[in-house]
Amino acid sequence: MGAYEALAASYDRLTNDVDYEATVNFYEEILRQEGLKPRTAVDLACGTGSVAAILARRGLRVTAVDMSEEMLTVAQQKTAEMENPPRFLCQPLQRLWLDRGVDLAVCALDSLDYITNPADCAEAIRRIYKALNPGGIFIFDVNTPEKLRAMDGQVFLDEDDDVYCVWRGEFDEASNICSYGMDLFQRRGGLWQRSFEEHREYAYSREQLTEYLRAAGFTHIGVYADRLFEAPREGEQRIYFKARKGKRK
Repeated sequence: MGAYEALAASYDRLTNDVDYEATVNFYEEILRQEGLKPRTAVDLACGTGSVAAILARRGLRVTAVDMSEEMLTVAQQKTAEMENPPRFLCQPLQRLWLDRGVDLAVCALDSLDYITNPADCAEAIRRIYKALNPGGIFIFDVNTPEKLRAMDGQVFLDEDDDVYCVWRGEFDEASNICSYGMDLFQRRGGLWQRSFEEHREYAYSREQLTEYLRAAGFTHIGVYADRLFEAPREGEQRIYFKARKGKRK
């Protein structure tokens, strides 16, 4: 089973410790420092729409993109009653196409790492550049190679009353990919339904992603420690990037 097919229905419960508000607050501080006040945004690999919903509640006109129909279904249900709901599109990032430009592009929770072909990642970044209005900004985070390598051989457990999830990490040096098989048990009435998914993340280096950003045309590239306005330190688990599209002359 592909990533997030079975997990979609339980994703929010298993990630209820993720502080999406803090992530968006960090975005907003970057925007403040850059002197930007975007009116439109795209949430890339939006999942169940948590970041998209926060951006929309804060007044932006939001398009949200994901390649998982199951995750988008949850996202649409979650935001259906909003006064300013996001618009949802089902697309892989390497084939991203928007019918109108946006001022802000964000990609949260190491979603770019899920593009396990580096050529596809570079293409996704090129398409994100094209989707931005002149002067727009792209903000995203990735897991560091150090974090993904450390997952090799590790076993993790997430659970609540209706969901039980066990996943095991394996890092392959030859492919530079961390794979984690996920056994998912979900309560269905009086029974438990078992499913299995495999998730794979490519260990992109800071230098590799910076090269892709520059090749796409981005400038004013900045790299930060995890939601901190300081340079990443040795052993950092997650890093953030910001990059600007030049203004039209």
